[in-house]
Amino acid sequence: MLTEVLTNLVIVVAVLLLLSIALFVGRERLETTRTEWRARVRTSGPTILVLLVVLVFNRIMRWEQPELSLTTHMTSTIRSIEGDFVLIFQEIATPELTEYFSFIYVYGYTFLLIFPAIAYFALSDTKAFRRLMTAYALNYALGVVLYMLVIAYGPRNVFAGELATVLYDHSPEYQYVTREVNQNTNVFPSLHTSLSATVGVFAFITRSSYPKWFPVALVLSTSVIISTMYLAIHWAVDVVAGLALAAFCVYVSYQLVGRWSLSDLYDRVTGTDRR
Repeated sequence: MLTEVLTNLVIVVAVLLLLSIALFVGRERLETTRTEWRARVRTSGPTILVLLVVLVFNRIMRWEQPELSLTTHMTSTIRSIEGDFVLIFQEIATPELTEYFSFIYVYGYTFLLIFPAIAYFALSDTKAFRRLMTAYALNYALGVVLYMLVIAYGPRNVFAGELATVLYDHSPEYQYVTREVNQNTNVFPSLHTSLSATVGVFAFITRSSYPKWFPVALVLSTSVIISTMYLAIHWAVDVVAGLALAAFCVYVSYQLVGRWSLSDLYDRVTGTDRR
């Protein structure tokens, strides 16, 4: 089943990527990328490497899930803070909405994370690409630390059997994918929210380069964020924390990238003058 679901995911996302590249990136940028990709990879290499290391670390730590001395169990605290807020989505639930948000949570989210990386790599100036990679790395690094510090279960566990929009009840096949990258206690903050919001903010900042992409990114990122609550995966508190994490990661990425480079740092340390 996992192979079948992954195959469907790859096919659907690949089609969405091809259509979006043709619509938003265009032939001219692709032609330029074909001649400049080596230089762009050299410039962006350290940032890509950092992201890959963080992703591996994130994967290991999520499955090991070490309980630290500072770890706090916060399910009841989160539940008491927001009350029955997430239950409002049960009042507006329809089969069509559940189908839409299920699709968005799995397929839309995957596409939303991958396409901006392709789009920004297609720009001759690699700053946007490197900032996005840095923001992704920060999201995952800080997210996994918070998952180790805060143990909490989502609404689907707390209200088990009472909800009509739980993702795995509607589309049980999706659990084969999500359980490969997540656990039931990884809810605070919502990384679906933080990463989607990160993409949305970048789409706004870079709208002069990709004006058509911004409204699409806005709709998709907003839909992903809503889907996390509609499908009873996250609390509203998790979503608010995810939005705060996104804002922090975007801000820090802009502070780090473009102000200095590894080659400049090497020159300063070695006293090399490249003029």
